[in-house]
Amino acid sequence: MFDFFKRPQAVKSGHYFLSLDIGTEFVKALVCDARGRNGAVLGVGKRRQNLGEMQSGVVTDIAGVIDNCRDAIYEAEKMAGVRAEQLIMGIAGELVKGATSTIKYTRSDPSLKINLDELKNIVHKVQWKAFDQVRAQLAFESGYNEIDVKLVNAAIVDVRIDGYKVSNPVGFQGREVTMSVFNAFAPLVHFGALQTIAAELDLDLLAITAEPYAVARCMGHEDTGSFSGIFIDIGGGTTDIAVVRDGGVEGTKMFTLGGRSFTKRLAQSLNVSFQEAEEIKIAYSDDQLEKQSSKIVKESLVSDCEVWLTGVALTLSEFVNVDILPSQIYLCGGGSHLPEIKEVLDGSDWYKTLPFARKPQISFLKPKHVSNIIDETKKLKDSQDVTPMAIANLALELAGEEKILTKLLRKVVRLMQV
Repeated sequence: MFDFFKRPQAVKSGHYFLSLDIGTEFVKALVCDARGRNGAVLGVGKRRQNLGEMQSGVVTDIAGVIDNCRDAIYEAEKMAGVRAEQLIMGIAGELVKGATSTIKYTRSDPSLKINLDELKNIVHKVQWKAFDQVRAQLAFESGYNEIDVKLVNAAIVDVRIDGYKVSNPVGFQGREVTMSVFNAFAPLVHFGALQTIAAELDLDLLAITAEPYAVARCMGHEDTGSFSGIFIDIGGGTTDIAVVRDGGVEGTKMFTLGGRSFTKRLAQSLNVSFQEAEEIKIAYSDDQLEKQSSKIVKESLVSDCEVWLTGVALTLSEFVNVDILPSQIYLCGGGSHLPEIKEVLDGSDWYKTLPFARKPQISFLKPKHVSNIIDETKKLKDSQDVTPMAIANLALELAGEEKILTKLLRKVVRLMQV
C-alpha cells in the first residue's frame, strides 16, 4: 500500500512531472523530467485494475482507482528517486468525444494590424462559438443534457488570415481570420471522477487531456502541416480513434470494444476464468502457444475481431467533415497485440464503403516514435506504453513556454471549466 510520507524527495534538481494513464486494465505512471523542449522518463509504475473498478474506460470505483494510482506513482517515483511536482492525466471512455470546428471572424478594419487585445477578443469569440457547436452536437450524440457535458481540453489546430496560414496573428493585417479549434468533451460524472482522483493525489494538476488527442499529437507532426493519419488505440475497455489531416486533429471518437471483450470471449469458449483467459490471450499474442492451442484460440477470436472491425468502420463513417480519410493507420495499445487485429484490417474490403483514396497501410506505433520523450529507464518497449508517453509529450507544452495563442486559449478554457 502506498504511503505519502515515504514518497522520495527530489534529490536532483529538475522540473519533474507525472504522466498518469488511467486505463480499464492498468494504471500507468511515468515520472518525467522536463528539459526544455524534451522530456526524460526517469521512472515507470504500473498497477492492474480490479474488474469492478473501471468499466469501458470509465471510473466505477473512485477509492479503488485512487489506491491503484498511488501504488503506480509510488513505484515510478521510487525508480526515479525523485518526487514529481505536477500531474497530467489522460481521459478515455466511449463518451469522451472531440471535434474540430472551423470558425470565421470578420474584422471591421482590415488595414489595422492585429494587436494582442484584438487577438484575445478573437480567440474568446471563436472558442465560445466552437464550444457551443461541438457541445450541442456531442450532447445530442451521447444523450446527455448540454449542462452535463464538460470541456476536457481545447487546442488551436490552424489559423489563417485571408487564407494565409500563420502561427501568431499579432502584427498581421487582413479582413478574415479563420481559426480551427479542437474541443474534447466528457460527461460531468466521468470528468468529475478524475478531478476527485487528482485532488486526492495532492499534486498540481497541469491538465486532464483526451487520450486519443494526445496519441494523435505524439509524433510531432503538427509543425510540418503535411502529415495525415488515423490513430487507433486499443485499450482494455475501449478503442480510441483519432483522425489527423494536414497536421491538425480533425476529431476523436471511441467505442466500447477493447482487450477485455476478447478475454471474456476466450473465457467462455475455453471454459476458464477471466484471469486464465487473459494469460492465454497474452501467450497467444506473443506466439508462445503450441500449434493446436493456437488454432483453438484463433478460431475463438475471429468473430469478435470482425465485430471490432465493424466498430472501426462505423466510427470512421462518423467523421462526416473529412472528405478523404488518410490512408495510413497507426495501431497502439495492449489490444493491438492480437495478430487478428492487423489481419482483419489488412485482409478484407471493409475500407471500400468509406472515403479512402486507396487501401490503408497498417503499421504499429512504438515508444521510439513518440517525439520529444526519451526513455532513460529502458522499460518502455511496448505499443501499450505509447499512451502514457504521448500524455507526457503534451505536458511538455503545458509546462514549458507557451505560444501566445495557446496561452490565450487556456485562459478562455479555464473560464469554461468553472
